[in-house]
Amino acid sequence: MTEGTSIIVPERIERTILRARGQKVILDSDLAILYRVETKNLLKAVRRNVLRFPTDFMFQLTQDEFDNLRYQVSTAKGRGGRRSLPYAFTEQGVAMLSSVLKSPRAVQVNIGIMRAFVKLRQMLASNDDLRRKLLALERKYDSQFRIVFDAIREMMEPSAPDPPRKRIGFDTEWEKGSAGRAAEGKA
Repeated sequence: MTEGTSIIVPERIERTILRARGQKVILDSDLAILYRVETKNLLKAVRRNVLRFPTDFMFQLTQDEFDNLRYQVSTAKGRGGRRSLPYAFTEQGVAMLSSVLKSPRAVQVNIGIMRAFVKLRQMLASNDDLRRKLLALERKYDSQFRIVFDAIREMMEPSAPDPPRKRIGFDTEWEKGSAGRAAEGKA
């Protein structure tokens, strides 16, 4: 095992893969950490080779997308940090980085990232196989098992964000304002 491969942990790479615009992506800052370069230097290399990175390989997140991802991964705004919106690299964009970044570390990181993307695809394929098997079982057995099948199907679906909570408590006179006082006067 070479020196570079012992540091690249597949689980760490898998945690950096996010979903944006319906695609699996890795943010520029996460790639920079993996490659052990500064984000600005990674982006400089990309800008020098901009023709290699069409929009289906790399795109800049909008503020809403970035806020949504920040909420998903629970990262704090913190002090300092970036002054521009991050770039998201698709699997093809990460593969293209291997032609732009040529250090031995970059080669090992790219191999690790490609393996992580393949593993995710295999997991999704096995989930589809499970879904097909479940449908076949459901057709085979009568409706008494429908509740079980519905529960399993619900567990397989990605969880939706929690709905907004209703406010609990009483309104004070201050919060009711003049509209609240006017309604009380009519009673």
